[in-house]
Amino acid sequence: MAAIVDAFSPLQLGPITLRNRFIKSATNEGMAKGGIVSKGLALFHERIAAGGAAMSTVAYCATSRDGRTFVDQAVLDADSLADFRVLTDGVHRHGAAASAQITHAGSFTFLDKATLKASRPLSSSGGFNKLGVVSGRFWKQRMTKADMTAMADEFVAAARCAREAGFDAVEIHMGHGYLLSQFVTPLYNKRRDNYGGDIERRMNFPIEVLSRVLDAVGRDMAVLVKYSMTDGPKGNQIDEGMAVARRLAAAGAHMAVLSNGLNVESISAMFGSNLPKSSAKSPNPIIGLGMWVQSLSEPKDVRFHENYLRDLALQVRGATDMPLAYIGGVQSRHGVEQAMRDGFDAVALGRALVYDANFVRDLQAGSIEKSLCNACNRCVTMMYYPQGTSCVLTRNAMDAALNTQRASA
Repeated sequence: MAAIVDAFSPLQLGPITLRNRFIKSATNEGMAKGGIVSKGLALFHERIAAGGAAMSTVAYCATSRDGRTFVDQAVLDADSLADFRVLTDGVHRHGAAASAQITHAGSFTFLDKATLKASRPLSSSGGFNKLGVVSGRFWKQRMTKADMTAMADEFVAAARCAREAGFDAVEIHMGHGYLLSQFVTPLYNKRRDNYGGDIERRMNFPIEVLSRVLDAVGRDMAVLVKYSMTDGPKGNQIDEGMAVARRLAAAGAHMAVLSNGLNVESISAMFGSNLPKSSAKSPNPIIGLGMWVQSLSEPKDVRFHENYLRDLALQVRGATDMPLAYIGGVQSRHGVEQAMRDGFDAVALGRALVYDANFVRDLQAGSIEKSLCNACNRCVTMMYYPQGTSCVLTRNAMDAALNTQRASA
C-alpha cells in the first residue's frame, strides 16, 4: 500500500514545483471592476500567498472581451499585462505560484448588446439561449470549424499572455457551463458531427484547445484543467466524468481540478449547499433576476458537509493515474488528511481561504485544526458588490476603492 502523502510536502506539477499541496481554487473575486486588474485583486492573491498556500488561482481571466460573463472581469491581453505582473510579483514575493484560470463564456454571458460585439453569443449548438433570457440575448450561434480554430487561437494567446505576465500555471476552465463546458455537456451540445454525440466526441473540441495550449506553453508552465465531474441531476453523470479524466490524461494535462455542477442548472451540486435566500438581491438587476430564476429549479434543502464531493472524486481517482486536485468543502486538518489518504495529489480550497487567508499557515503551525467557515455561501454573492468576494463573518472585505484602481498605477 502506498504511503500517505504529506499535504505540506512539495508537488511537481508539469515543469513547476509547488511548495506544498494546497491550491487556492478559482473563486470569482469581483475585484476587476470595469474589467481592470485592480490593486484589490493583486492584494487579495498576495494575502493568499502570504498565508501559506502553494498556488493562488486568479478566477475567470477571459480570452477576449467578448469572452466575459460580466463586465467586471479581466481579459488576458496586452492591455492587462503590466497589472497582472504586479499581481504575480506579489504572489512570488511570498514563495507561492500564481495560476490564471482562462475561459470564455460562450452563451453564458450577461454582457449587454452595446458591450458584446457578436450579435449572437457563440456556443456548441445554436438556437434558443435560455441563459440569455434575462439579458435579452435570446439566441445563440452554433460554432463552425473556423470558429473553433479561432477560439483555440484565443486560448493560446491568453496562455501566452499569462506566461508573459509572470504566471506559473494556467487552468483551462471546462466546467460550470462556460463555453468549453457547453461542448462537454449534453444539456447544451446537440451537435451530430464529430464534436457532438457521445462523451468522446463532445470532448473533441475541448481536447483540441488543451493540446494547443500545452504545445504553446506547456514546457514553461503547468497546464491544469478544471471540469465538472457531473452536471448535477441531469446531463453528464460520473461515468462521463471518468471518461473526461481519461481524455485529459491522454492529452497530457498536468493536473485536473475535480469540480462539479453547472452555474445555472445545478449550483448546489457545485457548492454542496444552497445559496442564501438573499442571493437574488444583487446590485445588478439583470444578475439578480438571473439568480432568482436559477433558484426556482434548485433543490431547496441541500445540507453542507465536509468533503462533500469525495464519493464522486474517488471514482475519478480510480479511473486515471493523472494528478488530481480534490475540491469540495475541505475545512479542517481531518478533511485534508482524508483527501491525502484517498490518493489525491493536492487540495483546492475556496471558502476556507476566503474566510481566512492564513488557513494553510495556521494548519501547518498547529494553531488551528478547523476553519470556522460555516459554508453560508454569502461570500459567493459578495462578488457583485463594490468590495468584491469577502467573508461576512470575519468582515475582511477589501477597500472598494482599491478594486477600481489599476494594479500598476
